[in-house]
Amino acid sequence: MKALIVIDYTYDFVNGSLPVGEPAVAIENRIVELTEQFVANGDYTVMAVDLHEANDPYHPESKLFPPHNIRGTSGRELFGRLQNVYKQHETDIYWMDKTRYSAFAGTDLAIRLRARGITKVHLIGVCTDICVLHTAVDAYNLGFGITIHQDAVASFNAAGHDWALGHFESSLGAAVVTG
Repeated sequence: MKALIVIDYTYDFVNGSLPVGEPAVAIENRIVELTEQFVANGDYTVMAVDLHEANDPYHPESKLFPPHNIRGTSGRELFGRLQNVYKQHETDIYWMDKTRYSAFAGTDLAIRLRARGITKVHLIGVCTDICVLHTAVDAYNLGFGITIHQDAVASFNAAGHDWALGHFESSLGAAVVTG
């Protein structure tokens, strides 16, 4: 059994307050296509979406990045056509707030996956070398098989993106696929 985890594909991360920019815009069609495909196949599909509180001085990211994905803001909405896909399939897609880079950190994601007999996770979204990477590392440490869709991940750091793609394969045994 497999699951799709769509990581942080929101307005703030695509072209908002912490933008990946054109590389993130360029993967929109593939993100939408994969999400629709997994939902149509009846595979467990998760929107793992970063959540921050306004003016939170205690969150470690507040020292590293500008405010982003703040509760109740439009920057936290899914980017472009993905928002429509989510609205059309809300009952088939699990929306999961996350407050750390990894979709597993401080969430019930591992429990939900194991309850459904899921052994493999497919990861897409942004940023390749931050949230996608940390989610992949945790998935590896929890014993899940990992597939990274190279044509559906992006970062604002090209060198970090390339490094992470290599790391997924060489250190986590992930399948890095295109198309």
